[in-house]
Formats: sequence, C-alpha cells, structure tokens
Amino acid sequence: MLIFAHRGASGTEPENTLRAIQVALDMDVAGIEIDIHEVDNILYVIHDRWLHRTTSGTGKITQHNTKYLQDLDAGLGEKIPTLDEVLLLVAGKCIINIELKGISNIELLFSYLDSALENSPLILDNILLSSFNHHLLYHINQQRPEFALGALTSCIPLEYAKFATQLNAYSIHASVNFIDQALVDDAHKRGLKVFVYTVDELDDIKEMQALGVDGIFSNFPTRIKDVTPF
Repeated sequence: MLIFAHRGASGTEPENTLRAIQVALDMDVAGIEIDIHEVDNILYVIHDRWLHRTTSGTGKITQHNTKYLQDLDAGLGEKIPTLDEVLLLVAGKCIINIELKGISNIELLFSYLDSALENSPLILDNILLSSFNHHLLYHINQQRPEFALGALTSCIPLEYAKFATQLNAYSIHASVNFIDQALVDDAHKRGLKVFVYTVDELDDIKEMQALGVDGIFSNFPTRIKDVTPF
C-alpha cells in the first residue's frame, strides 16, 4: 500500500510548504500530494481559495497580486511555494500528485510540467494529476493523454468506478468516509488503482489494508509503520 504525504507532512509541519514536503521526503514516502491555484499566470501550491487558514494573509487568493502572496507567512516563516519550486524539490525522489483546485489554464499547467520534465530529474511516470473537476481531467486527457489522471470522488457512485474509466483515468481517489469493498473491487476490475484520502487513524489504516486499496493519503505518513512497514 503506497503512502502519499497529504500536503506534505502536514500533520506536523505547515501544509503545502517546502518544509512540509522536505520532511515527508525524509520519511521516504512513496508520494507527495499538493494542491494548486492559479493567480496572475503563476501556479501556487496552496489548498484553500481563502488565505486566512494557512497564511498570514486575508481574502481570496485571486484578489491579490504576486507581491502580496509572496510576502505572506505560510507557517514557521515558510512562503507559499510555486509549483516549479515543488517540482524541483521532489523531482526524481517520489511520485508527485498535483490536485488541481483553482486552475483554468491547462496550457499553463503543461508549461510547468514540460519545463520540469526537460530541466530536472522529474519523470513522466512520477506525475499524477487529480481533481474533483472531471471536465478539467477530460480536457487534459484529450490534449495530453500521456499524463496519468486521478479522478476524485467524495461519494460512492451508482455505477461505482465507471466515471473514472470514462476519463481514461489511472486511479480513483475516494474519501475514507465513502469507500467500500464493492467500489474497490469494481475499480480493480476496470484496471484502476484505488487511493483513499485522508487516512490518519490506525484503525482506518487497517481497514484500508483489509479492503485492498492501493494507497492512502495521510497527514501523518509514518503512522503506517505502526501497522506495517512502508
């Protein structure tokens, strides 16, 4: 079962920061999960649309310019990183799962990825693009089918994992609150991986193992060692 550090080692470090990502890398995780928003043709690594929960800023992220965002404290003196900074840090070390939040310009996303693929140790097999916006995933697949896609869901659909096959996805990313054996089995029959978010409690980790999921996203990546080695 693969372990993805959810927003880096966010259980102990400021989420979605270079510090949290480096700590997760030091834990030797299989993957890092981050979130991105687009502002002024820059892709920032941050989860929320609003700034106040994770930074010293206020208001919506899209209400501010680059200088304002770059001057914010994202926790313990960390800055909001850009996607290229994260890709450079992670390149060649593990999978990078990029969850697409506030993004509309997929050509901008492609430019970041192509630059990292050309100029760093990042490899295509270590890139996983995920989103709840399945229309966005569809358009990515139409334009750049080489990128692996993770189709996010917070429910158990009537037709189980069919939605992900319609997107030509690599994986489904299901909520720990809405996952059962039927969904896991259906996804596997369709050749899809099953990754579950956000799994922090030991009992939940054991339950995911029993269901046979392929990986979990956790704020506390090392807790899995209490159940089984990485």
